[in-house]
Amino acid sequence: MIPLSYYIVVSTTMFVVGLVGILIRKNFLIILFSIELMLNAANINLVAFSHYSGKVDGQVMSIFIIAVAAAEAAIGLAIIIILFRGKATTNVDEMDLMKW
Repeated sequence: MIPLSYYIVVSTTMFVVGLVGILIRKNFLIILFSIELMLNAANINLVAFSHYSGKVDGQVMSIFIIAVAAAEAAIGLAIIIILFRGKATTNVDEMDLMKW
């Protein structure tokens, strides 16, 4: 059986990598991927703590987070497509207006 601390270390590492990706990168796609990475890190924690406590509350919450992440990805990609058609770039610094 894998100790709980291993899950916490993996989850923390994933969360920090996602946070660094959001703070450092300027590409909108990389920022979306970093947000997904942070949400998956939270899911790992929820499922690990749920497993070790013997309750299913964390697993149910994890499924809701997966649904929110899917919606976020769909809406984010739609926004990227609209902005890319107007400015022909995915750089966040150059996308200051959402006008056509």
